[in-house]
Amino acid sequence: MTPRHQRGPGRRTVLSALGGAMAAVPAAAALAPHALADTARTAAAGALPLTVVNDTGAFGNADVHVYIVGNLDGRQVRVTPDGTVAPVALSDNGADGYTDYAIGLAGSGETRLTLPYLSGRIYVSLGAKLKFKVVTDGNGAPALQYPAGWVTSDPNYPVLHDCAEFTHNAAGMFCNTTMVDMFSVPLSIRLTGARDQTTGTLRSSGRAAAFAAVRQVEEFAPLVVDDTRVIAPGHGLDSGLFAADYLAPYIDEVWSTYSGKDLTVTTNAGTFTGRVRGGRFVFDGPAQVSFARPSTRDVLFCDGALAAPNDGTTGPVAAVLGAGFNRSTLVSTAAQPTTDPASFYRTALTNHYAKAMHAATVDGKAYGFAFDDVADFASYVQDTAPTAIRVTLTPF
Repeated sequence: MTPRHQRGPGRRTVLSALGGAMAAVPAAAALAPHALADTARTAAAGALPLTVVNDTGAFGNADVHVYIVGNLDGRQVRVTPDGTVAPVALSDNGADGYTDYAIGLAGSGETRLTLPYLSGRIYVSLGAKLKFKVVTDGNGAPALQYPAGWVTSDPNYPVLHDCAEFTHNAAGMFCNTTMVDMFSVPLSIRLTGARDQTTGTLRSSGRAAAFAAVRQVEEFAPLVVDDTRVIAPGHGLDSGLFAADYLAPYIDEVWSTYSGKDLTVTTNAGTFTGRVRGGRFVFDGPAQVSFARPSTRDVLFCDGALAAPNDGTTGPVAAVLGAGFNRSTLVSTAAQPTTDPASFYRTALTNHYAKAMHAATVDGKAYGFAFDDVADFASYVQDTAPTAIRVTLTPF
């Protein structure tokens, strides 16, 4: 099976298309300093039918709020209830200092909307509205502060909310559910077009099972915030809820193992053969690439020493290594990537958060960490000829 990151846009391409604006941190995104022109014409571009379905069984339609925000041509925008793309503006902030970009659901049944071309996120909040705020970025342009449910000081911390991510353009629709930052509201995406695809659906009582599974591992238990959300361990680490050296023994074992034998990593660019030399994991193949010993934080965020540039060589190898560390398959298997999910998360020191997210889904796919698209285990779907998208808030 070819890893998704080698042959399709995946979540990292979706986020790249957002220009960093959707990083979901409580700070303004940097955007180009020019206004959106001709919004009516922009709204007509794409015009993909979007249906939102409330099957939570715990909240009525009146208590569910939808937000569609993102980037279009380097400009930060939102989608209005009638499907128009509108630029964010400082004047959108109300008397309380926050915007009200909420799109309400129909009084009953399904809610039909239109999704124009843009890259962004579909947020949903239950019981209360989200507090987005328009601020001025470093270029003097209006930009949004996004919810950061893992930060206790964020105004949206008490609000039950989650999101799906997408890029919709002339090449098609590329979308996913995500638990990379946190997991709160179970969401399912159905994308129709050349194919009929669904992902993100949880098993019966899957939400409760995921919360319980994380609680059962002592080191991960502090990541569960009541019945509101589970915070991803990387953010937990930054907040002091998760040990900064949790994965150090496993990382040391990988470094020790491959000081004496080779690790092969197969990508679309070819096969790379690596060994630890001089403290670095050095790979030869189509190009020579090397990596410093990662920290636990590097592994959880798939960043730092495991950052994946879009260069066709270092990036794909970094992605495979990041997946191998999170799934704890690097020591047991010297040929990567591994494609048998039965071999994932088998060691005591592993990403138990990602393990719980995958165990909760019907298709076994989830975005528990940023490189979860390696070998096609992410809750991601794409279609080059989309005809409709359906986002369902599935039962709690």
